[in-house]
Amino acid sequence: MTWLDLPADTLFGIDNLPYGVFSTSGDPQRRRLGVAVGEWVLDAGAASRAVGSPDPLLEAVTLDPLLAAGRPAWTRVREALTRWLTEPTFRPVIEPCLVPRADATLHLPFTVGDYVDFYASEHHASNLGRLFRPGSEPLTPNWKHLPIGYHGRSGTVVVSGTPVVRPNGQRKAPADAAPTFGPSRRLDIEAEVGFVVGAGSELGTPVPLADFAEHVFGVCLVNDWSARDIQAWEYVPLGPFLGKSFATSVSPWVVPLDALASARVAPPARDVEPLPYLDDSDSGEAKEPWGLDLALEVRVNGTLVSRPPFSAMYWTPAQMLAHMTVNGASVHPGDLFASGTVSGPERGTEGALIELTWNGERPVELGDGSSRAFLEDGDEVTITATAPGPNGTRIGFGEVTGRILPAR
Repeated sequence: MTWLDLPADTLFGIDNLPYGVFSTSGDPQRRRLGVAVGEWVLDAGAASRAVGSPDPLLEAVTLDPLLAAGRPAWTRVREALTRWLTEPTFRPVIEPCLVPRADATLHLPFTVGDYVDFYASEHHASNLGRLFRPGSEPLTPNWKHLPIGYHGRSGTVVVSGTPVVRPNGQRKAPADAAPTFGPSRRLDIEAEVGFVVGAGSELGTPVPLADFAEHVFGVCLVNDWSARDIQAWEYVPLGPFLGKSFATSVSPWVVPLDALASARVAPPARDVEPLPYLDDSDSGEAKEPWGLDLALEVRVNGTLVSRPPFSAMYWTPAQMLAHMTVNGASVHPGDLFASGTVSGPERGTEGALIELTWNGERPVELGDGSSRAFLEDGDEVTITATAPGPNGTRIGFGEVTGRILPAR
């Protein structure tokens, strides 16, 4: 219970407490570490001073120091925040540290280090295989043996609300004699879930499945914007490059991993036994797999077009981290890795327009009577998500939103 008057259905309840960075119109240049609770943002640094325990981790202007501090510090800080917001004796000093969430401008909450994007949904990978390799097996031979991924561009990871300029690039349709240059004509989205690394690892030392929670601080939402025509021409033989590097949007709130204990589920049954370092079965390295029951929703110009279920993901984030480091690659505070497009088995659960519209053959209808095969200039895409919390509550992730601007 909390002394705050929170509605029973709030997605930012006391069991959530996601972290972000905010400023206010009254002091727009001063960024502060904040924690969302109900319709408020707690100024975390001011709160620590108000209770007489100034904490440098909370006085910082980004999440970077807290990420680097490691799990004992994450636990200590979360316990302190929970105490301040639940014990009535703290109310007189904590209440003045609350800022209405509507008055807060949210910023990129941490400095993004390395960025890796995976391809972990069997349904998404199978759909694309059927689209681009008709008559062949939908999945490539390696897909069920390892989490496929690629290294992205961290410098173009932007916070929700940042406009996305339509990219230019080379395009070549199958019937074209030669490539042409110009704005992407097949601009798409990818509804994804991102995992923010806190404690780093040593170069040359893999991170095993069982150590996932020692290294991953929390979870955010990701929209990995994709220029499908640019991607289709460039991706053979090395994979995604300019078709994806122009922008990747992330939500401004990072939900702590500890807030998702009630959302853990077993991943889908696997018909190929993974190698030992990826084995999260009862006989494997990790006794409790890190499947997560997250319910995503995708809206285009306000119209709900899809409900992708993260619980359907074939590979878990723990397996992604284990594979990413099995060759000895190190991770560092602020590294971000994303799941790849989240798609389910039913129509209306696809996390990308290329699947939802079947490569443009069946456009989606929007609320204003228009339809879309791919995104047009001016379109706004919003991705939200919730997860089960304790005692029947729901945990919210906020949203990741972006509006398309014309090419320059």
